[in-house]
Amino acid sequence: MGVEGCTKCIKYLLFVFNFIFWLAGGIILGVALWLRHDSQTTNILYLQLGDKQAPNTFYVGIYILIAVGAVMMFVGFLGCYGAIQESQCLLGTFFTCLVILFACEVAAGIWGFVNKDQIAKDVKQFYDQALQQALMGESDANNAKAVVKTFHETLDCCGSDIMTSTFTPVWRDDLCRKDSLKSFFENTNCHKKIDELFSGKLYLIGIAAVVVAVIMIFEMILSMVLCCGIRNSSVY
Repeated sequence: MGVEGCTKCIKYLLFVFNFIFWLAGGIILGVALWLRHDSQTTNILYLQLGDKQAPNTFYVGIYILIAVGAVMMFVGFLGCYGAIQESQCLLGTFFTCLVILFACEVAAGIWGFVNKDQIAKDVKQFYDQALQQALMGESDANNAKAVVKTFHETLDCCGSDIMTSTFTPVWRDDLCRKDSLKSFFENTNCHKKIDELFSGKLYLIGIAAVVVAVIMIFEMILSMVLCCGIRNSSVY
């Protein structure tokens, strides 16, 4: 009787954790879609400089996050149903999906950690190239001006370092904000704004990944214990 009562307790506990897991999947999917359609990132990452497209490494991570959120919702539903039905087959499938999902999350986390600085670096290089073409009047300068102005208007910045950030608004007000006196006294370096833009979003993704990983570990343990309890109950 004690074993049966413990099994029921674990069953409902697993159901609750799976429901939280399902909700977490929905939240991650929603956050990923928000990041995908965020006006700041879409304005910048959809730009094209001549034949060169803005770096899309950030969107690769977002698409992975969308897939993870959708799979989490499916796995969470599978775990809830398997726990209520006390089905070893469903719980075994649920456990296998959790292990695969956990491995994918670890791999995505490693990929994100390796590329977290590269994302901002690629975008800054893209901006610098456009700024150079716009300032020097190189070929396709009109396209470069449009790219630079989009960066400046979206991020409220001007210039790629201290010198250009300070003096560019004074003699190139067609590229930067009209209030050049304000820009002269404020540090509106676009490199800094690009770092802030992507570091904030990646930090949010990192927190979500850690929370989900903790929930997944608890669920794997609970599903194993529940499977063992169901097996022992069937034997007796």
